[in-house]
Amino acid sequence: MMKALNIHWLLCVLLAVVSTAHTQSVVTADVRLRLAFPQQNVHPSPPAVLWLKPVQQASALPIAPAGQFKLLQRNRMFTPHLLVIPVGSEVLFPNADPFFHNVFSLFDGKRFDLGLYEAGSTKRVTFSREGISYIFCNIHPEMSAVVVALSTRFYAIADAKSSFEVRNVPAGDYDLHVWIEGVPQAALKELERRIHITAGTNDLGQLDIKTMQQRPAEHLNKFGRPYDREEKQSY
Repeated sequence: MMKALNIHWLLCVLLAVVSTAHTQSVVTADVRLRLAFPQQNVHPSPPAVLWLKPVQQASALPIAPAGQFKLLQRNRMFTPHLLVIPVGSEVLFPNADPFFHNVFSLFDGKRFDLGLYEAGSTKRVTFSREGISYIFCNIHPEMSAVVVALSTRFYAIADAKSSFEVRNVPAGDYDLHVWIEGVPQAALKELERRIHITAGTNDLGQLDIKTMQQRPAEHLNKFGRPYDREEKQSY
């Protein structure tokens, strides 16, 4: 009789633990935030990404699996201009133009130089660590793109009104990060903050952007020198 009671008690405890874990796993929230710029109306809205990193990584918060993505080169443009990917993902760089390209990135994210490659061919890069990679072509200075590699699945890209919404975020503490094209890195660092997310809708209000470049900064080629814009390009 005592043994039966002990087994029944143990089953009750296990059921309670499972029920509690299940209840905790479904407590999620929607997080909203909007950007406010020095000028009242910024058109078009600059590309921007917001992401939330759990303060304590838990097994209940899996990282998005790595995948394969594409950054197309056509009409001397990268498409899309902004690409957000999980860390460890592979990005294909197909050349759909009838001339050569030389894709490179020598900044704080993934550093690489794909060299000169012809029309119809494809190069690929694995983004093995978290960071912002600014992508350029060593031949065509007008070409630029940004790859944001993240180790969290809780992120959003700003809409046309410079607003974010991250859905189904488990309740808890997070570090908030944001990247906005045209805002210096030091200013972006000041926008980082620790937030506490509770169940339901969490409206974080607005982030006031105090510093923003009026036009994209001139970038150097892969040799660290200015582009020769007067040189006639044969490709």
